[in-house]
Amino acid sequence: MGKERKISDWIIATRPWSFPASTMPALVTISYVYFLKNEIASDINWFYGVLAFIGACIFQASGNLIGDYFDFKYGVDRKESFGSSRMLVDRIFSPKTILNYGIVMLAIGILLGLFLFVRTGTDLLWIGGIGVLATFFYYKLKFAAFGDLVIFIVYGPLIGLGTAFVMTNQLMWNVVLLNIPIAFLVVNILHANNMRDIRDDGKAHIRTQAMVLGMERAKVQYLILAVGAYVGVILMVVFGMVHPLTLIVFLSLPVELKNLKQMKKAEVENPEFIKNLDANSAQLVLIFSFLFAVANFFAAGL
Repeated sequence: MGKERKISDWIIATRPWSFPASTMPALVTISYVYFLKNEIASDINWFYGVLAFIGACIFQASGNLIGDYFDFKYGVDRKESFGSSRMLVDRIFSPKTILNYGIVMLAIGILLGLFLFVRTGTDLLWIGGIGVLATFFYYKLKFAAFGDLVIFIVYGPLIGLGTAFVMTNQLMWNVVLLNIPIAFLVVNILHANNMRDIRDDGKAHIRTQAMVLGMERAKVQYLILAVGAYVGVILMVVFGMVHPLTLIVFLSLPVELKNLKQMKKAEVENPEFIKNLDANSAQLVLIFSFLFAVANFFAAGL
């Protein structure tokens, strides 16, 4: 690998632009626990909530690194493709280094999870176990067109459930519903990536959900998930689960409309038309979720 590595290379290798996918479900859950603090019949450990936020980020970094290793190994990421951090295709790191980096991050995440398990309860074992398995074996599920489903389950409901549990030592199932709108938008990060890469993924002989659907139906899925996120918040307000103030998430709508406009340009043979749609979709997750969390924090005092 003849190139000198900088600190920034180690950071870029984790694909930090994608971290809203893991951190925002945790943040929104923390804000919701704060909103319900007077109704929760147990002490709330805010510090453990912060650790859950950090842990979610660590697990995603690990998943990104391990995924990049296997994508490179199986020819999904190549010089001419758009995906990944490009740390491997540009030969800044060796594949072994990236894999070991991912495993070390996974080990750190597991140790943090075990600490929280000892301090909380056994339910964290199955929540964390699903997270660990999804992190390491995600590439296999993605190659078999199950990536969207895994992302929906983990990067929303599961992270929310785990965060609420370590804070309250209770399984707060309403947090699963709370995080569904965010999960919809997080899935669109992956889906945008897979729409862009339909041509190149076909050359690597893998199957993503975007490939199974075909470009036109893949666009429909992106639209349904985008609209579903906002409809989900409306329904939660209607049924009294969240405060009407959470409707400020609609301030993010111009960003979503911009993404939808870009999405409509997608063509199998011209992936460059949506080369940044995954990053733009991650930006929407950040803005939407931040507004959602701010609304929960402020609503607690109303």
